[in-house]
Amino acid sequence: MAESFGTDVERYDRARPPYPPELVNRIVASSPGTDVLDVGCGTGIEARQFRAAGCRVLGIDPDPRMAAFARGGGIDVEVAKFEDWDPSGRTFDAVIAGQAWHWVNPRTGPPKAARVLRPGGLLAVFAHVFQPPAEVAKAFAQACRRVLPDMPFAAETRTAAEIYDVMFTGFADAITGAEGLDAPARWTFEWERTYTREEWLDFLPTTGGLTRLPPQALAEVLSEVGKAIDALGGSFVLPYTTLAVAAKRP
Repeated sequence: MAESFGTDVERYDRARPPYPPELVNRIVASSPGTDVLDVGCGTGIEARQFRAAGCRVLGIDPDPRMAAFARGGGIDVEVAKFEDWDPSGRTFDAVIAGQAWHWVNPRTGPPKAARVLRPGGLLAVFAHVFQPPAEVAKAFAQACRRVLPDMPFAAETRTAAEIYDVMFTGFADAITGAEGLDAPARWTFEWERTYTREEWLDFLPTTGGLTRLPPQALAEVLSEVGKAIDALGGSFVLPYTTLAVAAKRP
């Protein structure tokens, strides 16, 4: 699944939301300089934000399609998994990962980040948490259970907040046990965005699980979700929580 997000890179870059400016500014302010390594940079969404904040960004991504798109936006990208990537003696003021750290080995990822950080450098991993309105979520779940009965997420009963709390607790625990990093802090940023029917149906195919659906099955899921949004008047406000775990190299 990790390498399926490059199926439609233009849609991914267009539909995936950027990160709160407050998060970007806090990471930059907490780092000793402006050299940033972006792990799992994808199409370059957060990399472009950090570049706009005055940083020099090097991206790493295992998918050459994603890397090529990011390069088209002016981001320098090397194709590799972080665990296999050779820093060749290079060090950075910050190592970041947006919506990507769960693909990194939790045993080897944090200590490798510590090794490529300069003294006082910051490891910051972050992701969006969101839960659409109940009517939209119900339509999506019902369609997935019908179209994808064998997929694990089709039977998921936990809320997004519960799933991500477990995930980020795991990130923090792995960082806590890693040599070369201080105890991590957890940051939270609240914001919201209004989605039209078209915008939400553009976004859904970029999410895990749907990236590999056959066209007919995907169309069926999107049709059911679209009907639910139509019943709400054609749009809805989606509250976002962007979570981050951050730790410094002493």
